[in-house]
Amino acid sequence: MKKLALSIAALVVSAGTSLADPVEGIWKTQPGDTGGYLHVAVSKCGDAICGVIRKAYKQGGVVSEGYEHLGKRMLWDMQAKGDGSYSGGKIWAPDRNKTYKSKMSLSGNTLKVSGCVAVICRSQNWTRVK
Repeated sequence: MKKLALSIAALVVSAGTSLADPVEGIWKTQPGDTGGYLHVAVSKCGDAICGVIRKAYKQGGVVSEGYEHLGKRMLWDMQAKGDGSYSGGKIWAPDRNKTYKSKMSLSGNTLKVSGCVAVICRSQNWTRVK
């Protein structure tokens, strides 16, 4: 009976890890106008994909200790569409303090993130950190 319980527990744990979305992980944004960049933790939040700012870096890779937006949600409500495509969500751009309708496309260790407000669109290629 003990072996059966351990086997079931092992299956439950392995099933949970196999259900992870391929986009989950830590992503490095492209450097902004000042050369700084962010690390964004992308993970499931309910039935959607969300991203939270985990670290900020100044130009040259120096950690920005007092960055005011640490822990702030940057992506939310992204829905997987298959083949590495995500849409239906929002992205907040800290450099302009604007929220855009967003979509993402995953290809290997590159995540193309784009967002639009009316006809004004922006996009970046993020690189997987882990």
